[in-house]
Amino acid sequence: MTQPSILVIDVGTTGLRAALVNGAGQITDVEYCKNPPSTPFSGLVEFDAMHMFTAARDAALTVLERNPNCAIGIGITNQRASTIVWNRITGEPLGPALGWQDLRTVMECITARSEHGLMFAPNQTATKAVWMLQNYGAQLQEEIQRGDICIGTIDTWLTWKFTAGKSFVTDHTNAGVTGLFSVDTLNWSEKICSTLKIPLVALPTIVASSQVVGHAIELSNLPIAALVGDQQASLVGQGCITPGSTKITFGTGGMLDMYTGTTAPTASSRSTSGTFPIVAFSLIEKDATTTTVHWGVEAIMLSAGTNIEWLIDDMKLIDTAQESAELAGSVTSSDGVMYVPALFGLGTPHWDYGARGALLGITRGTTRAHVVRAVLEGVAHRGADLYEAAAHDAAQFASSTTSPIRIDGGMSKNPVFVQALANSTSRTIEVSPVTEATTLGAAFLAGTALGLWPSLSAATSTWNPENQVESTLDGPTSVALRSQWTVAVSASQGWIPDLSALDF
Repeated sequence: MTQPSILVIDVGTTGLRAALVNGAGQITDVEYCKNPPSTPFSGLVEFDAMHMFTAARDAALTVLERNPNCAIGIGITNQRASTIVWNRITGEPLGPALGWQDLRTVMECITARSEHGLMFAPNQTATKAVWMLQNYGAQLQEEIQRGDICIGTIDTWLTWKFTAGKSFVTDHTNAGVTGLFSVDTLNWSEKICSTLKIPLVALPTIVASSQVVGHAIELSNLPIAALVGDQQASLVGQGCITPGSTKITFGTGGMLDMYTGTTAPTASSRSTSGTFPIVAFSLIEKDATTTTVHWGVEAIMLSAGTNIEWLIDDMKLIDTAQESAELAGSVTSSDGVMYVPALFGLGTPHWDYGARGALLGITRGTTRAHVVRAVLEGVAHRGADLYEAAAHDAAQFASSTTSPIRIDGGMSKNPVFVQALANSTSRTIEVSPVTEATTLGAAFLAGTALGLWPSLSAATSTWNPENQVESTLDGPTSVALRSQWTVAVSASQGWIPDLSALDF
């Protein structure tokens, strides 16, 4: 007997997958395909939007063919802020899409701040859209003003393609990280768009994260019932929908998201603690006319799993990620060695792009195992930095921050790292049963819209941790360790002064 399930299309930075999630919150089938971006020059990250759509469609069709009559609807989750500009009439992109990591608009960000007082980061959609309109659409000004040119993030593009151009929409979670969104109106900022010369008619309608927005014609005409950014999907997918509940995803980088409730932030810019307000998700209320926006704070680590790749590919200290746990576990401590994982600078709370990695406390007795363990502990300390910053900023919403921290991503499967995270945060760590909780979050939101679950709370109640890990350190030891960490971080900061001077 088939179980009613949600088909999730999950588009990441280097690959995408289609998966089925049943009413018990279990992933029952997955089809994965690589979809890496291209990097024609250093700092440039592009992708083929048509190829991405075709790959997503084919993966989804494969899952549907293997599981006939199971899916009742679709949820889409995606890397945020990656930007596509296309012709509404032809359905063709005007040029290569720009990935969120693309840095070509650094100067545009600096100019926007100096001339207009607007703060953007190059990983936001705002300056990417400006660049694309200027470079791809220079000869299309009439079409742009007429509304024949569309600007969208990946959720918008896929929905538009799946519905054959009938639905031109995005949700609050994706819109909220573009740099074009107003937290006051919950819509596009007319002031910002006017300043940047981005026509409002070129931007999609903003809808709830959990809502039927159209039907995917080539996918059995299934309703598309959820659009949600990847980090928010991971937050929902790990059941973090009560104030103060927190997840951290440890992938190539690290992303912490903490749910704060329905009270809107007073500003959309980065806080003094280095966190950002985000829309966690938005829901249509039972009266079918009211949309409630739920909020959170986000903290960012620029490198997490990248440090393990460095140990493998460049330092040749280990051969596999699994070996990092085995080797680090062969010693009881790092023997005083500390590692600051600032390979690309430091994110929250410091935002120092000129900081660089540091390995401190080395002696003649330092071994390979001590260094590998120090790297894992350094990433864990950065996780604690993110948590402390988010907890500070969430306090204004009277949020409880005593709940366990839930984690997913590749490093969540490393027991030495998970224990180090518990020790550095002095918090219980709950490990997600699936590495990619994004898929569950998109399914929970879509299933709630379609009645697979009576509420989002009912959907997330299906989530249970794979295991729980407690701190093994007493209070004084933990405090001393964090104090030493602060000294280590200071040593890594300001290494490249020109980069440290940048402020996005």
